[in-house]
Amino acid sequence: MTNRNYHVLLNGRIFIGGADDINDVMENEKIDTIFDLRAEAPQEETKYNRIHSPIVDDADQQDESIKESITNVVNAYNEGKNVYFHCQGGSNRTGTVAIGTLLTLGKADTIEEAEEIAMTARPKIKVKPQMKEALKRIFPNA
Repeated sequence: MTNRNYHVLLNGRIFIGGADDINDVMENEKIDTIFDLRAEAPQEETKYNRIHSPIVDDADQQDESIKESITNVVNAYNEGKNVYFHCQGGSNRTGTVAIGTLLTLGKADTIEEAEEIAMTARPKIKVKPQMKEALKRIFPNA
């Protein structure tokens, strides 16, 4: 068995990880769409359906880009697509979108609960305080 560095967030349909895991996830899973959350993502042609949905680390008020990335993932999931999303290392931006995805899909009721689920799926998730503050603004009742 191969050592996989990406993880399953939701029932074999939503996968999360880092940029270096794309080839493995494409080889091992039936991924329809990949969302690249990196602002610094290369603008090169790919052999897979890649959608650039950037979130800038350490930028103030990233609410809109976070909300858009969550919406993109949830919409693809609701369309029946298998999704992989990643940032560079798969911890901060990936964790932020994972939390928002779980909340939007009703898999968690609070940010803390969603973070716990995401960290159980991918232990290296570490959401920075400014991203957590953005989630609190996006999900004020969570």
